[in-house]
Amino acid sequence: MDTSNLWCWLCPLLTGIISGIIGYYWGKSNSTTTNNCDEWIHKNKELQLEIDRLKADLSAAKSAPKMSVDTSTAASMASGFAAGAVAPSLNFNADAAKAAIGKKVKADDLTLVEGIGPKIAELFHNHDVKTWYALSECSIEKCQEVLNSGGKRFEIHNPGSWPLQARMAFNGEWEKLATWQDEHKGGRL
Repeated sequence: MDTSNLWCWLCPLLTGIISGIIGYYWGKSNSTTTNNCDEWIHKNKELQLEIDRLKADLSAAKSAPKMSVDTSTAASMASGFAAGAVAPSLNFNADAAKAAIGKKVKADDLTLVEGIGPKIAELFHNHDVKTWYALSECSIEKCQEVLNSGGKRFEIHNPGSWPLQARMAFNGEWEKLATWQDEHKGGRL
């Protein structure tokens, strides 16, 4: 066998083997890029769902009735919180509440909020939400967590309007609260 012919066969063979190895690793690196793309697509879908949920929450908040706030009271509350003060004190008028609501009302009675009964009020008390002011400062998510802590029996309730109703009660807006509760049976927005 002639050695000059050997190189004619050996060079293309080695070139093919080397090309195959390079192609294998190149293809393998592209497949991980595809996996990364799949992860990004999945993450993008999750983020889009979150954006849609936040848009729905925003539109619900925009359509909720507006509450009037005395700016001097708001400024004094803000300065009190900045100084590390506790929650503002309740200026409760039982006669005005009874006249507007149509029944005797106790100060900071969470059952005044439509949708909250004695058992749900007890759940909130167990989570240190014992006043109208404290309930008005709760997020809807926090309210749902409190309900979930009571088990399946309480999970079905809709706390979407409870902070709003509690804010009206805390501010002494009895006529506004009574009207709101008449228009929104079941405490739903």
